[in-house]
Amino acid sequence: MLGPFLSRNWIGSVDCYDDANVVMIGLPFDGTCSYRPGSRFAPERLRLASWGLEDYSPVYDKHLDDVKFFDAGELEFPLGNTEKSLKVIENNARQVFSDNKKFLGIGGEHLVTLPAVKACKEKYDNLAIIHFDAHTDLREDYLGEKLSHASVMRRIGEIVGFENIKQIGIRSGLKEEFDLMKKYNTLCKNYSDLDILKNKKVFLTIDVDVLDPSVMPGTGTPEPDGLLYRELSGWIKYLSGFDIVGADVVELAPDYDNSEVSTAVVTKIIRDVLMIL
Repeated sequence: MLGPFLSRNWIGSVDCYDDANVVMIGLPFDGTCSYRPGSRFAPERLRLASWGLEDYSPVYDKHLDDVKFFDAGELEFPLGNTEKSLKVIENNARQVFSDNKKFLGIGGEHLVTLPAVKACKEKYDNLAIIHFDAHTDLREDYLGEKLSHASVMRRIGEIVGFENIKQIGIRSGLKEEFDLMKKYNTLCKNYSDLDILKNKKVFLTIDVDVLDPSVMPGTGTPEPDGLLYRELSGWIKYLSGFDIVGADVVELAPDYDNSEVSTAVVTKIIRDVLMIL
């Protein structure tokens, strides 16, 4: 054949699943989006944008080649069926964990975290969650629907225990949600607030609306007064000392930022996460 051909896989991905320590899976689902849809388009756009990155990180003094990750591509979901879509994610995540590999999900809306955590909890009983977000996501339901991106952390708390959740960047939610956060002391202000989780397996979930809209306009529910990229990067670097067994990066909605800067920012967040897996 003629060539060379442009790869549609993430930059630095190994060619074979069996050779990987980390498996990246695209999760193009936004079926419960309550404001601005479009995060389903993020995984494919992020793959293409990744080729604008250097594969070397001076922060970590590592290349992506050092990570040994495999880009498995995007899952296909039955349109309009949330429960079946979540089951597809859960089954695939379970396979990754059963093969003693780490899972990295690229969303998609935040509800995609729930089935991945379910599968992770089956493998690792001593599981905690570190959650970056603008929103609490602790509603009992949203407009009567318990399976919602607005209630994903409530459902996860019912699985792992709310005492095993730590949250960073939260600045929006109902009073009842903030009361729940206070009850279980989930909100973190300093790096050291996370240290209680150092003896646990950790699933890391990053909703990119944790960043300020001046940095991240391309998201479904932008919320003012957020983190700057440097602040988020510092938190991620601190997590390099934790035992992270799974992660996801969610809620980029690329078409709301015609400059494509939001997409570029999220590719770098994903590179940071790969460096600590």
